[in-house]
Amino acid sequence: MPTLRIGDVEVHVDGEGPRSIVFVHGWPDTCRLWDRQVEALRSRYRCVRFTLPGFERDHPRRAYSLDEVIELIRGIVEHGCGAEAVTLLVHDWGCVYGYQFALRYPQLVRRIVGVDIGDAGSRRHLQELGPTAKAMIVAYQLWLAAAWRIGGPLGDWMARAMARLAGAPGERTSIGAWMGHPYYVQWVRRGYRQARSFRPACPMLFVYGRRKPFMFHSSGWAAEVGAGPGSRVLAFDSGHWVMAEQPRQFNQAVIEWLTAGDAAA
Repeated sequence: MPTLRIGDVEVHVDGEGPRSIVFVHGWPDTCRLWDRQVEALRSRYRCVRFTLPGFERDHPRRAYSLDEVIELIRGIVEHGCGAEAVTLLVHDWGCVYGYQFALRYPQLVRRIVGVDIGDAGSRRHLQELGPTAKAMIVAYQLWLAAAWRIGGPLGDWMARAMARLAGAPGERTSIGAWMGHPYYVQWVRRGYRQARSFRPACPMLFVYGRRKPFMFHSSGWAAEVGAGPGSRVLAFDSGHWVMAEQPRQFNQAVIEWLTAGDAAA
């Protein structure tokens, strides 16, 4: 597996296909989240993935801004993908970063596969959430922001306890307080106020799990995405980590959608 060093991260490249897919994970994962997807796609595409800065135990412990992560993705696309328009395959915080990257650099994004995060936090999304769901969202995010700020063994315990409660698929030893800096930036530094509302300007496959206490998208947003040219919305009988809970079905859906788009192009 060839690796590149770009900024604070190592970028792993699998496959020699003519088109590139850039994978971006979320909390509390690493680039290993995509192992089964890379295995399924590497014969057709150049699969480019990395662990978000600050999500590795041995990375410097600091909070990365939205702009820093967007520019990191730009560097990865330009240096790891030949600055050609890529497919983004994104999940959780990877959706937040990937969607904002697509808004800032639309010429570098050919299409998007977004997993389980849509217009989370938008006015119409909040209107669809009940009081209990809103309280749960605030509680878990502030818990993880506090875990990052506290750090050390107690912060790690807090992060692992929340990951276990959420059903995260990662190994316990790979999860710790150091991964919580996006929540700290969001709630303490108010660092995502400049984020723009996302509506895809390119074809998009949006996949989400139905078995969750609340959704991370509004029904109206999903309907708009599904009505876009070449776009599709799929609901799976899974939780938040669709690609890990139903990898065969997820991979098949992604391959079929990508293949149809390639044929149309």
